[in-house]
Amino acid sequence: MGEGASPRAAGSPLARRLNYLFTNMHPPGSPYTNAYVAEEISHGSEYGGVTLTEQYLSMLRNAKRANPSPEVLRALAKFFAVPVGYLLGDLSESQAERVEEEVQFLVAMRDQRVRAIALRSVGLPPEVQDSLTDIISQFRRQMNLPEGPQESGGEASRGGR
Repeated sequence: MGEGASPRAAGSPLARRLNYLFTNMHPPGSPYTNAYVAEEISHGSEYGGVTLTEQYLSMLRNAKRANPSPEVLRALAKFFAVPVGYLLGDLSESQAERVEEEVQFLVAMRDQRVRAIALRSVGLPPEVQDSLTDIISQFRRQMNLPEGPQESGGEASRGGR
């Protein structure tokens, strides 16, 4: 177990996904700690009586443990508000990417300026919203920033409701 843990850490889908959630899914300015998440899950009735320790959660995140019980996975998925299939690795690559795009959306919406831009575009005709998207893309290119997540036309507006 000890010798194989480090090389597998980089390749462990569960560890990567848990760390992704810890990095991104938290209140503004205060990332969750293993202790906080373990305490919330262990003492929250909505998590089905699952007991989770800080140490065990750390081992999951470091790929030193890779097969948590389905109850633990369900509790972690519920805590981070993602489908349990995301942690189980049961989602297709495109479905997992969609979950991560939704997480990135929530992260972006923490920024008050981003929220203000999004809210100001509500109610504008689609062609004006498309023009705004083009303008933002031009600024991103000028600043050598990646394009950002691509959304499929009407799906984004329907998904937000």
